[in-house]
Amino acid sequence: MGTLPPMGPADWQAAFAKYQETPEFRLVNASMSLEEFKVIFWWEWGHRFLGRITGLVWIGGFLGFLAAKKIPTGWMSRLVTIGALIGVQGVHSGLQGEMTDVASYRLATHLGLAFVILGLIAWAVMELGRREADLMQARRLRERALWGMGTGLLHLAFLQILIGALVAGIDAGRSYTDWPLMAGQVFPPYAFEIEPAWRNFFENPGLVQFIHRVVGYLLALFAIGAMLRGRKAAAPATRRAFWLAGGIIWLQVVIGIVTVLNGAALAVAITHQFGAVLAWLLILNARFQAGYPQPQSVRG
Repeated sequence: MGTLPPMGPADWQAAFAKYQETPEFRLVNASMSLEEFKVIFWWEWGHRFLGRITGLVWIGGFLGFLAAKKIPTGWMSRLVTIGALIGVQGVHSGLQGEMTDVASYRLATHLGLAFVILGLIAWAVMELGRREADLMQARRLRERALWGMGTGLLHLAFLQILIGALVAGIDAGRSYTDWPLMAGQVFPPYAFEIEPAWRNFFENPGLVQFIHRVVGYLLALFAIGAMLRGRKAAAPATRRAFWLAGGIIWLQVVIGIVTVLNGAALAVAITHQFGAVLAWLLILNARFQAGYPQPQSVRG
């Protein structure tokens, strides 16, 4: 549909009739009522409407600062890139053909792109929060080891986020609800039952959830190393940043376990997803603080 939702009973009936023609209704939700349809409709419409508002905020802000000649030197291409990615983010990714769910590959791409956009915006905010001269001076004091660890954390966290999207896309979080084992064993049963074998890494609920767990453990261990190394940073802000980033990663592990034990119940699953956003931002901040340490006063 367009921007406006159904405006009356007849419009709702027409929208519901279109949904009834989809494989998702015929094969999964055949008993769904009009009122139940409205619930999923508002979720989808709200998501798309928020996306449109995001695009309008960027366009309005960009054109306003451009007209006022307030865009800093060297920032034009960076801001345009963010706007272009926001536009790409709005590309149609719904049901296709005889599918009853959005393809997990598309969902992972959609979510991954959202985190890239968020990361670019957050990094821009952090850079614009300091004067150019201060950034150049801080760069000379870069904590190279911590900068590298922050980069590693960022990449591993991004991989984990993409795998999490695959988990959500195939409802893998509801397939195995015991921990630390899966169906009573270390490695899930039927992990390679889909042909060809490579599809299991993306579509098999047991194997995808197992990979998500293992990468989560690796990320948590990496976070411990970054936190310990961060204690040696010269700037207090850098030390705090790495402890905050490591702390949220470990909190995410706990929430992830709770999510599994509760069969990915809506409230705890959304909390886990929100935690991923917070972890992403705190890791970015830790990396930024390592790359551009805040100057200390003579008094320390």
